[in-house]
Amino acid sequence: MTTLDTSRRPGTRPAVPAGGFRLAFLAMELRRLLRNRRTLIFALVMPPVFFVIFGTTSDYRHESFGAGNVTGYVMVSMAVYGAMLATTSGGAMVAVERAVGWSRQLRLTPLRPPVYIAVKIAVAMVLGLLSVTVVFVLGAVMGARMPASAWLGCFLIAWLGSLVFAAFGLFMGYLLPSENVMQVLGPALALLSFAGGLFLQLHGWFDTVSKVFPTNGLAVLARAPFAEPSGGAVVLAIVNVVGWAAVFTIGSAVLFRRDTAR
Repeated sequence: MTTLDTSRRPGTRPAVPAGGFRLAFLAMELRRLLRNRRTLIFALVMPPVFFVIFGTTSDYRHESFGAGNVTGYVMVSMAVYGAMLATTSGGAMVAVERAVGWSRQLRLTPLRPPVYIAVKIAVAMVLGLLSVTVVFVLGAVMGARMPASAWLGCFLIAWLGSLVFAAFGLFMGYLLPSENVMQVLGPALALLSFAGGLFLQLHGWFDTVSKVFPTNGLAVLARAPFAEPSGGAVVLAIVNVVGWAAVFTIGSAVLFRRDTAR
């Protein structure tokens, strides 16, 4: 005699190990990302070019800044910008998946929304790692100077801190139609970088307002190993980054559920 499971409510799915995560799905997502030439060029070429233009051609590039020099300051800034571009682009690829109905098909599988979000963020972080590595290697060749511990600290913070923008890319990918998402995100990231003090130091009320933007928190933390900011500034930057990461991650999960429930 067959026994029916009546413990589940109608319309719910049975629990599955690890939320339905499979290594094969992660590997497939990585292959799709690395085959996207436009995204790779956008993430791996623009930041190094900007670093060469702004970090190696000025007359004050060898002047001291904190425990390093100005070239090192620009290198870290461009590494953060590159990580932002890379992780946001990687996350925003979900907009294309929505257009072709892929996200709805995933709703038929055991994959849970939090696991899907985590996989997309992990893939975007791989691209961010590549971008930061390219900028740092170029910086080492072109005269960036910092203590050895600062090289490692700045590298890790620039990369790991870009997690917030991987979540931002996902959030915007669900919020905007596929044909518009990258057209909006490119200028938006540039504006956020200026407003958050990533490209230049802000003063007065501009500096006060800049602390609201996620770019400011990441910029402060990435420069902290050599720029030696105050303890209060570091704490505020940590709250900024963690807060925005939570907002974008939760928002992405909510929009994923809404999108696939249609």
